[in-house]
Formats: sequence, C-alpha cells, structure tokens
Amino acid sequence: MSLAEFALAAGGFGIGTGEFAIMGLLPQVADDFSVSVPSSGSVISAYAIGVVVGAPLIAVLAARFSRRDVLLALMALFALGNLASAVADSFGLLILARFLAGLPHGAYFGVAALVAAGMAAPNQRARAIGRVMMGLTVATLLGTPLAAWFGQALGWRAAFGIVGAISLLTVLLTWVYVPHDKANAAATPLKELGALGKVQVWLTLGICAVGCGGMFTVFTYITPALTEVAGVSLAAVPIMLSVFGAGMILGNIVGSRLADWSLLPAIGLALGFNLFAYVLFYFTMGNPVMAAINIFLIGGGFAVVPGIQTRLMDVAGEAQTLAAALSHSAFNIANALGAWLGGAAIAAGYGWTSTGLVGAILAVAGFGIFFTSVFLEGTPARRNARS
Repeated sequence: MSLAEFALAAGGFGIGTGEFAIMGLLPQVADDFSVSVPSSGSVISAYAIGVVVGAPLIAVLAARFSRRDVLLALMALFALGNLASAVADSFGLLILARFLAGLPHGAYFGVAALVAAGMAAPNQRARAIGRVMMGLTVATLLGTPLAAWFGQALGWRAAFGIVGAISLLTVLLTWVYVPHDKANAAATPLKELGALGKVQVWLTLGICAVGCGGMFTVFTYITPALTEVAGVSLAAVPIMLSVFGAGMILGNIVGSRLADWSLLPAIGLALGFNLFAYVLFYFTMGNPVMAAINIFLIGGGFAVVPGIQTRLMDVAGEAQTLAAALSHSAFNIANALGAWLGGAAIAAGYGWTSTGLVGAILAVAGFGIFFTSVFLEGTPARRNARS
C-alpha cells in the first residue's frame, strides 16, 4: 500500500512541478517569444484549459478500463506534452503543447485518488488522498524551485525536459508498484455523466473553481511581485517558491485531517483562511520578510483541496471516476480564472499586489457558493425531497 501510494504521489510530483515551475519562469518565456509578461500568462491558461477539457472527457471514456492501465496511459501522455513543450519553437506551439500536457492532469489525480481511497479505511479516506496529493505539494517545495533554478541557469526549456523525465520514471513506478485491478464492466459513460445532474456536485465544483482562484491569481505573478514590490533578488525567487511549497505541505496535512474529522466545517475553515491570506498579501508585501510569510500562508490555503476531493466522492453516487476527475478540472478553472483576472488587474495599472485583492474577492464568492451548498444540504426532509 505504501509503495503504491508512493508511485501515485510520484505522478503528482511530476504534474505539480510541471504546473507550477512555469509560474517562476514567465519573464524568461516572455523575453524568448517577445511578448509581455501578462500575455505569457496565457501559457498557464492553456494548460488549465487542457485540464478542464481532458478531465471529464477522459474520465467518461476510461471508466470501464483498469485504473492501473489508465494511470499508465495518462502519465505517458503527460510526458509527451512536457517534452513537446521543451522543444516548441514558437509561442503558439508552446501554448498547444501546454494544452496537451494539461489533458491528463485531472483524470490522473482523480483516478489516483480513487485508488488511494479504495485502499484506506472509510474514516481515513481524506488522509489517503492527502498522501497522494503530497506529491503535488512536495513538488512546490522541491520540484518547482529546482526546475525554476535549472530554468534560470539553462533556460526555461530545461524545466520542461526535467518534468518529462520525471513523468517517464512515474510510468515505471506505476507499472511496478500499483496493484493490478479488474476493469469495471458495469461502468458506462452514461452512469458517469449522471454526476452532472447532481446539484451538490456542481456546487462543490463551484467552491473549488471560484474559491481556489485566488491562489493562482497571486502565484501566477509572484515573481514580479517579489522582485518589484518586496525587493527580493531574482536569484532568491526559487527559495521563495520553496516557502510556498512548505505552506502547501502543511495545508495538505492539516486539511486532510480536518476533512476526516468533519468535512463541511473543514472546507469552510480553509476558505476563511484563504481570504485572510489574500488580504494580508495585498497590504503587507513591502519587504522580504512579510513576503515570505505571505507566500507561506497562501500556500497553506491548499488545505481546502482534500476536503473538496472527498466531498465530491460523497455526492457523486455511482459516477466516482468523473466526479474525482472534475475536482481537478475545477481547480484548473481556478487556475485559468486566477491567471486571467490577475493579469487584467496588473494590465489595468493596479500594481503587482492587486492580485491579492482580486484573490480576496474570489474567496468571498467561494464562500457564497459554500453557504449555498450547506443550506441545500439542510434537513433530512429537504434531502429526501431533492432525491
């Protein structure tokens, strides 16, 4: 079980490194292709759109196949997308390669979460999911800073080459350590699509898509905020990225334990914490010490993710694969939305720290969706009426 979870987490490590490393290298990408830094943010949006498109499509088509085989195919596709990113010779081809790399992201995490939860006791599902997601959070602590360092030293293409190599290694680990499982002959695309008819599924996805957007609003443009506002040297940016990763690791651990304790309160607490972190960022990014504190707290907002993943599995009924994958579609809608709104605020002249204020607005909107979900959960009578 531990070796299987390690193999699954290795895939998360590769995906997290590929997703977040580019955020520290946007200025280099912009210079290489002669575009503005806000315009280069479309590379991140293309990846996020790939996740949004790929997660439901792949989850529905792959529901009847062995989950182990699906994981192998998804990680091979992710490796291909990153290696293509490393050799793209135009900005348009880079955007296309990032879209391709994003396609397997959501489905991989969704299927990996189902495999991990299936091996765990019922009251430890969120912690099992958290251990798989640990690969993603460790990526922000180690993988992303190292990839950013290599990207600064050898060029941003080297970062994608490293991610491609990690992905191929994950294929090998999955082949060796993840147990063989039988295909689910009873699963059908129609059953999986049944998740889309459930109000609570949509509300939970909305909490993630909107409420988590602030993290990406801030982190997408964190490099210029650090260098232009906080006075951090470019060489120290990888260290700051590792601080963000440390916050994500702690948030993942705390959030998964809280979710196993009491699911809905855990999600609400995490959303409130995020709101506080974004407001603090907006007002206190004037020096390196406060910048480090802010980045750590924003990373800690990842605490909401294990709860949302578990919640979706609870409300999806028989459509487990699609629901588990859709959580990462929603997370990357947050990515695309955050990158776009943050870039719009900066382009409008509101400054690099305006992303914190935009993030706070998104957190408040996420709270609204969360309270709607809690209200509709309501009394047993209302639940029976809805069913």
